[in-house]
Amino acid sequence: MTVFSEIVLAGDCRELMPARGPFNMILADPPYGDTSLAWDRRVGGWLPLARAALKPTGSLWVFGSLRCFMATADRFADAGFQIAQEVIWEKQNGTGFHADRFKRVHELAVQFYPAETPWREIYNDVQTTPDATARTVRRKQRPPHTWRIDAGHYVSQDGGARLMRSVIYVRNCHGRSIHPTEKPSALLEILIRTSCPEGGLVGDWFAGSGSAGEACRLSGRRYIGCEIDPDMAERANARITSVLPFNDGDLS
Repeated sequence: MTVFSEIVLAGDCRELMPARGPFNMILADPPYGDTSLAWDRRVGGWLPLARAALKPTGSLWVFGSLRCFMATADRFADAGFQIAQEVIWEKQNGTGFHADRFKRVHELAVQFYPAETPWREIYNDVQTTPDATARTVRRKQRPPHTWRIDAGHYVSQDGGARLMRSVIYVRNCHGRSIHPTEKPSALLEILIRTSCPEGGLVGDWFAGSGSAGEACRLSGRRYIGCEIDPDMAERANARITSVLPFNDGDLS
């Protein structure tokens, strides 16, 4: 077993991450390329490397905008990825740019998997949410348009856990984030639990604040991230190691 002293590596993911696999799951939040901001430039060449570093039964979750995915769809196909599904992250407030007609309060997270692997073989742990409650429904007595239907009454049995919805509401990190595009660790933990077995290895190719590393530590997954900004990588490492005591077995 190879042990790394760092949890988030500082440098270019295209150079540092391929040798750290194979990964059970890869998480990526690359720049979307939707604005004129200096840092918002799409990164090329990482998808084939990620595909080669992913286990055959693993999957890739990528955050982005619809505009970004439409512009880069051929890159995923050329790298050997097949689209599986998407979820929408809804947040309590969002961004508004000059050309927008709506205030944007959502982002997409899209799952891809190796095109040669049947979907049934991809690791997938269905997630549920405990917010469903049993309810009583009463039918109207003798609807006037039928005259022959007796009064009906039944109690539903769907109280308890239910399949998690594809639109997930989680508050964003404004006011407490250490990175300008930080994703909530609670949101990332849902994706990680879905697509990486307990004890499996998650590769975070655009680590940013290290929130995915925090989610991995809380959910019992191993984690290696990469962030091109060395100062942010240092802050991300400090964040992750403060969650639980460092364990050499966490990284391999």
